[in-house]
Parts: sequence; structure tokens; C-alpha cells
Amino acid sequence: MHLLVTGGAGFIGSVVADQLLQAGHRVTVFDSLIKGYRAAVPSGATFVRGEIHDRSALEALMTAGKFDGILHFAAFIEAGESMREPGRYFQNNVAGSLTLIETAVAHGISRFVFSSTAAVYASKDAPLTEADPIAPANAYGATKLMVEQILDWYARLKGLRYAALRYFNACGATPGRGEAHRPETHLIPLVLQVALGQRSHVEIFGADYPTPDGTCIRDYIHVADLAQAHLLALAALDQHPRLILNLGNGAGYSVRQVIEAARQVTGLRLPAVEKPRRPGDAAILVADAGAARRLLGWQPRITDLHEIIASAWEWHRTHPHGYVAAS
Repeated sequence: MHLLVTGGAGFIGSVVADQLLQAGHRVTVFDSLIKGYRAAVPSGATFVRGEIHDRSALEALMTAGKFDGILHFAAFIEAGESMREPGRYFQNNVAGSLTLIETAVAHGISRFVFSSTAAVYASKDAPLTEADPIAPANAYGATKLMVEQILDWYARLKGLRYAALRYFNACGATPGRGEAHRPETHLIPLVLQVALGQRSHVEIFGADYPTPDGTCIRDYIHVADLAQAHLLALAALDQHPRLILNLGNGAGYSVRQVIEAARQVTGLRLPAVEKPRRPGDAAILVADAGAARRLLGWQPRITDLHEIIASAWEWHRTHPHGYVAAS
């Protein structure tokens, strides 16, 4: 198949694009490079720079490309930022996705895999299932939920077959591809920047949550496992016109546990400083991915937190300045 990967210069999108190429597909990456890196795009993919808001650019792309499906990763993803600049998130994540979906349907593209988030759910002490209450704690989660709702209406009215994959903390690294955001706000790369001497300490935002050690708990899933689920979901759309699935390991780790695991992996002290809570951070978000295992035959392979962090540490040690040094 010829597949379009929007946001394919980003962390997850670039790993998915690489796995698609390895599976024998043709891949075109469409990315603005506002957040992504040209160096992250696999060498076998065709790269087109552009914005998902630009209908004329999408029209030209889809007319020339004749795509069999779209895997959509292009979005702003920082929960804290979304609470400070909600309009920017609604404009980019919702309006941009609508333009992409409309253009895809107009060009007869019938398969659509959407990178959603566990942030659409209300926080819960136990692992979240797809039937649990929907109540985003931040504007970022709300934008992803809105796109899911748009996809549902286009499925009903236009026959679009789609998968919405809800996951939380993608992490780890694959050969040549790691996590490098501008600015960096994700916990594991922030901790590893301390290990590299690029930061004096890691910040813990909130130590009074209703969790065993007072810090937020999240489900950390290796990016390679996450990418494999996207390929399986794309194939499953032949049998299932609509899929809404959680992706995760089903085990949550607190901020303190992640920091301690990174200390063990790096052998360094890694100072931590407690700060006030950030708006929009849920206490616990852990995914029950039983449905994805049943329907897709998906099984995460890299589930140990230390192994996940070790893969990230290897990438950060060899790319201390991210893709800038690699370019």
C-alpha cells in the first residue's frame, strides 16, 4: 500500500514510518517540521513539507499520491501548554485534523489511523478500559476527543473506516530514532538530560496526589511496541470499520519510580526538586489494553521500565543534542 504519515518527522510518527517501510509499504511523510525533525524521517520515505491546515497542499498531495490510507500523528501534544494556550491547540489539533479528514474523504481514502490519547479519560485508580468515563482533564485531551468524534461522524456519514488508538507515555528509542521535543517536557528525556549534565535537576510537579508516593502515575509504553500496534490496526480495518482501542502495558509507574529507575540505569544520582502541581495533570492514567490484544493480536515486547529507559539512554548518549547533532 501507499500510506501517508502526517507528523512522520516526530517521535512516534517516524518510528511508524520506518516500520511501514520495513513491512514493504510505500510511505510519504507530511510534516511541517514545527515540532519534528527532517533527520528523523526514514531514508526510504518520500518527504513533503506542509501544514495539515493547508487544504490546497493536501489536495495536491493526495491527487499525486493516490494513498490507500493515512496514519495521523500531526498534533501539538503538551498538556500543560494546552492549558495556557487552548486556542492554539484547538486550531491545530481539531481544525487541522478536520481539514485532513475532509480532504481524505474527498479523495476516496477509506482507511484512517488516528493517534489519540488516554488523556480523554477521567483519572482512575485501576487500569482504564474503553468503556470508562470520558472526561479530559486538559485541553489537549479535549482536542483528541473532538477528533475522535469527527471521525465517528465521517464513519457514519461517509463510510470512513478508522482506528482511534488511545495511549499515554510513548518512550524508549529505536536505532536512530529517539525522543527530542522543542522544548522538552516529557519525563524520561528530561531525567536523561540531567544525566548528560544539560540540566541541574529534574522537577517533580506535584507530590501530593492520591497515589502511594504522592506523584502522578502513568503507563509507559515503548515506541516500537506502539508503532507495531498502528500497523496491526491499519490491517484490521479490513475486518473492523471502527476501532477504538487502548494501548499500554497495563502497569503504571510514578514519577518517583521513573526517576529511581533512571538512576539505576545511568548509575548517577540525578537530583530531583519538588514543584507545585501543573494544571491539567490527572493523578493516574494506566491503560487496560485487553481489547487491542484480542482484536489485533498485539503483544508489547519491551515492558520492563529499566529496559525502556536503557534504550532511551543509549539514544540520548549518542545524540546528546538530539537530531541537531545527527543532521
